[in-house]
Amino acid sequence: MITVSKEDYLKAVSESEAEGQTVIAATLAHWLFVTKPAVTTALKRLKKDRLIIVRSDGRIQLTSAGRRVAERTIFRHHLIERMLSEIFGMPWYEVHDEAERLEHAVSPSFERRLVAKLGNKDVCPHGNGLVLRSAEERRKNGLCLLSEAEPGTIYEVSSVYERDRNLLEFFEQKGIRPGTHLKVYARNYDGTLSLAAEKKRIELGGPAAGKIWVKKS
Repeated sequence: MITVSKEDYLKAVSESEAEGQTVIAATLAHWLFVTKPAVTTALKRLKKDRLIIVRSDGRIQLTSAGRRVAERTIFRHHLIERMLSEIFGMPWYEVHDEAERLEHAVSPSFERRLVAKLGNKDVCPHGNGLVLRSAEERRKNGLCLLSEAEPGTIYEVSSVYERDRNLLEFFEQKGIRPGTHLKVYARNYDGTLSLAAEKKRIELGGPAAGKIWVKKS
């Protein structure tokens, strides 16, 4: 039986892999805000159900069955985010947290209705696709992190890290969201970037810039 908890763990493995993290028990404890003993118990159940493999070095990998569950959960999350944004007009920076709560309640029947209503668009309000891409894959497709951007160049925001509500609200205040055009003026000595977001001059710290994927415009 696939429980809500199992879906959460499997999705967390998939998402943290896509962010280039080495997925071990401590990674999941941090990602899901749970204790290490709770992770240990959950991993035993997932191994028993043949949904994950735990390597000798502690690295956790999804089996083909585990990846199917993770991808299905991510798909439902994506649909909920789009429903909240496109049908109910919820601000783009609020929909992730709400979708985290609702994704497990989507029945196959409701899922089909959402697909029929929303269509097959494969990008969520944060610019992230249904297929989670690693940093290497993103770079092969011409993307880079804003923190790596070249001064004097104009970029378009492709996607943003969506798990931190405070960060998303910060981006909104700065006028940064998927589709925004940015001109990078300088990478400063203190690690900040001087740039313009739709002609509005702003300063952005390195850690925040490292959560934004952009492409040359």
